[in-house]
Amino acid sequence: MAVQQNRTGSRRRTSPSGSGGPPNYMTPQGYARLKAELTQLLDSDRPELVKVISWAASNGDRSENGDYIYGKKRLREIDRRIYYLGKRLDSALVVNPAERGETEQIFFGATVTYMTSSREEHTVSIVGMDEVEPGRGRVSWISPIAKALLRKQPGDVVQLATPGGVEDIEVVDVRYEALP
Repeated sequence: MAVQQNRTGSRRRTSPSGSGGPPNYMTPQGYARLKAELTQLLDSDRPELVKVISWAASNGDRSENGDYIYGKKRLREIDRRIYYLGKRLDSALVVNPAERGETEQIFFGATVTYMTSSREEHTVSIVGMDEVEPGRGRVSWISPIAKALLRKQPGDVVQLATPGGVEDIEVVDVRYEALP
């Protein structure tokens, strides 16, 4: 945590990202995906849309010109997304799970297999907030399951509050690998 001084002279603790919220941890793959999306928007999508808007504007009356009106709306959406991606990438703290080394303790980037009290096995990878894909077993490091698992090791049993009540889960395996 960093300490930041505001205009009144008082100090407050901030995250390493400087946003005041939780740090913006990302895997290299997540960073690359967001960077590719930003590049696509800046190099292809936005310039093509600007051409369409320019063409539509040259057709005369803009008040009833659907291409112009929709194009301007879409351009605002793209500009908002570009701004958001730029902020997220600027504040990113890239952590490569493959470089974690030999440890069985659960940290950011771990792929964890756990067993529920009903003897069902689940595997989740703990990733950044912009990389969440529940269908692929990728959960945010600030999600309830990840918070319950952080700093645990195989054999540890933790309690997880679920909508159906408190459930005991047992850590079966922990590994660190590059995520596809």
